Amino acid sequence: MSHETCRTGGAGEKLVRGGHGGRPLFESIVPRRDPDAKDLAPGPSETRLFGLAIPFPVMRLLLVEDEAELASAIARGLRREGHAVDVASTVAESELKLAATEYDLLLLDWNLPDGAGVDICRRVASGEMELFGKERPRVLMLTARDEIDDRVLGLDSGADDYLVKPFAFAELAARVRALLRRDDPGSPVLRVGSLELDPSRFEAKQDGQVLDLTAKEFSLLHYFMAHPGVVLSQETLLEHVWDEMVDPFTNVVRVTISNLRRKLVDPSVIETIPGRGYRLVTR
Repeated sequence: MSHETCRTGGAGEKLVRGGHGGRPLFESIVPRRDPDAKDLAPGPSETRLFGLAIPFPVMRLLLVEDEAELASAIARGLRREGHAVDVASTVAESELKLAATEYDLLLLDWNLPDGAGVDICRRVASGEMELFGKERPRVLMLTARDEIDDRVLGLDSGADDYLVKPFAFAELAARVRALLRRDDPGSPVLRVGSLELDPSRFEAKQDGQVLDLTAKEFSLLHYFMAHPGVVLSQETLLEHVWDEMVDPFTNVVRVTISNLRRKLVDPSVIETIPGRGYRLVTR
């Protein structure tokens, strides 16, 4: 598939166009960022995901897309919504990642250099593909193939949803939220000591005071509260709260925990266990 140049639209929008009949494959509403800006912590405009509440906890996603620029734009947008996103560009690469990591959602292009995304979908749904973990991921087909027969084949092959390119990022994000809600329809409120976290409202409180958290801080606190009293190593937190793009030798965990502590009413609820990791105390 050919790929045209990217251009930036108004109001900070970036349009990524591909060569499928001259139509845009992806219309992003991801704001432009300063190329020199560091991603250790989101900026103030990202604190509430551009003012929108997230009705789900952060999930691990695998995007299988061979158009590098398109894949980068989609992954960047989903990461800024707080998700951990890994990217594969071939069937073979996706097989390796699915065997090594447990994913909540699989986003699949149809036409890949070494095969068809719909075949990955069928094998995942039927249990033929080796998966890490007991639960199979939800599947969203993300393709320029817009014929009715293609949509029927994709859904009959096990896809949970089917989105045709071109698409607006807002619609993709909404479909991702809808698919992930199916796995956790109740979104129960978590309570540990003085802390309370409601994933469905993207709201966290301590001693009744609402905490103003970034998406990553919220997901980190959510993971701590899902494992109260458990010592969590940096490696464990990187695996479950971040994605493969993070440098395992970075200080991003320490920086994010430091930022989270500063926003807590009582920061001592997150303990540092020297040489082992961190623990959320249950008092």
